[in-house]
Amino acid sequence: MQELTHYINGAHVKGTSGRFADVYNPATGEVQAKVPLANAEEMAHAVAIAEAAQPEWAAVNPQRRARVMMKFVDLLNRDMDKLAEALSREHGKTFPDAKGDVQRGLEVVEYCIGAPQLLKGEFTDSAGPGIDMYSMRQALGVTAGITPFNFPAMIPMWMFAPAIACGNAFILKPSERDPSVPLMLAELMEEAGLPKGILQVVNGDKEAVDAILDHPVIQSIGFVGSTPIAEYIYGRGCANGKRVQCFGGAKNHMIIMPDADMDQAADALIGAGYGAAGERCMAISVAVPVGEETADRLVEKLVPRIEALKVGPYTAGNDVDYGPVVTAAAKANILRLVESGVAQGAELVVDGRNFQLQGYEDGFFVGPHLFDRVTKDMDIYKQEIFGPVLSCVRAQTYEEALGLAMDHEYGNGTAIFTRDGDTARDFANRINIGMVGINVPIPVPLAYHTFGGWKKSAFGDLNQHGPDAFKFYTRTKTITSRWPSGIKEGAAFNFKAMD
Repeated sequence: MQELTHYINGAHVKGTSGRFADVYNPATGEVQAKVPLANAEEMAHAVAIAEAAQPEWAAVNPQRRARVMMKFVDLLNRDMDKLAEALSREHGKTFPDAKGDVQRGLEVVEYCIGAPQLLKGEFTDSAGPGIDMYSMRQALGVTAGITPFNFPAMIPMWMFAPAIACGNAFILKPSERDPSVPLMLAELMEEAGLPKGILQVVNGDKEAVDAILDHPVIQSIGFVGSTPIAEYIYGRGCANGKRVQCFGGAKNHMIIMPDADMDQAADALIGAGYGAAGERCMAISVAVPVGEETADRLVEKLVPRIEALKVGPYTAGNDVDYGPVVTAAAKANILRLVESGVAQGAELVVDGRNFQLQGYEDGFFVGPHLFDRVTKDMDIYKQEIFGPVLSCVRAQTYEEALGLAMDHEYGNGTAIFTRDGDTARDFANRINIGMVGINVPIPVPLAYHTFGGWKKSAFGDLNQHGPDAFKFYTRTKTITSRWPSGIKEGAAFNFKAMD
């Protein structure tokens, strides 16, 4: 059995804590590797190396740092299939979906090639008599990221690419469920020319996370995961004086108006609700048709599409719509929530509870489910299921549908399907959710915009990637400059305007 490592100071390093976690093949249920779980001492060792390496990297001019990103993009394209295969093997998502995971991370790296422009400061000539003012953006020092299992390539790159482009060192603590791709990314970054010690991968669980939160050298922390853990990391990290951005859970609604193209809406819900087995923070898990006739038409369109979904291992290639969920515990939790929906009175229109795949009986496969006539007091509506389960909540009016999305505690993403521009504009303006789609089911912004939710889906005042990332990973320093040749005799002892 393969024993994975940490990646510290440019080398694969065995764990010394004596603790390991199992890494499964979700399609078969078999343990395929062991990953070491770092203790506080191992984390401190990685941080010390990063702290020593970072000043020299920060002194490299932004254009040369950008060239490392350019080379990294070339290497990602070269190894795209290799990375996607490793990702699918540990996560379970289909090969095309795994390539998309890498691609969306690559796009953020491409954006970071613009670091010289994004790091420019401001200058004011003659702010006062002989006085100039200017600002500069400077790296924080050692930064860290704690990333989830569902996007083991994309989200690490969303964090470490801008952090490193800004001149920081970065400690990555990936999910222990699928750690191989982050290790591969660290290797590729050094092949691209990154100095040793600037990007390090330290595997671990809560002990490693707490070591990051409490280490005085680490200046900022990024996190993506569940809301309870996001709240914990945000609170403890901020209490320790760190800059923290945390992204938590989601319950994304898609409102379907009576004038919507129902085939288009149904197709969108299939991809957004069941793609990647529903293990996406931007997955649509709640469909809100407006009016009984709209709901009946929508459900009629959805049922045959759902029943035609092909579930299987990534090795089946393009013949599979989605694969297994990541662990047996994830499967059990999804099925527990499905049972709660039945018990609480929702109508289970498509029942995937007894799904089994011949030859893969021990795999973590979950059949597709569709609930109708779900109400907002049910657990399947209130909780994030993170599985192939779509709930249909019937609304009688547009205002009722809007209120469902606005009143939910999560505010990550939402969408509306309509042909009416006034309705779409009103929805976009009024909805209290961070990312909005108009006839687009999964409105994930491109790399040059920012990604982030509202309410209990996000903690911190800056989003991921785009311009916000360069703000998050730098501090602004403002300089007021006056040269002696322009100073008149006599000292000034009062604080006054410069005019």
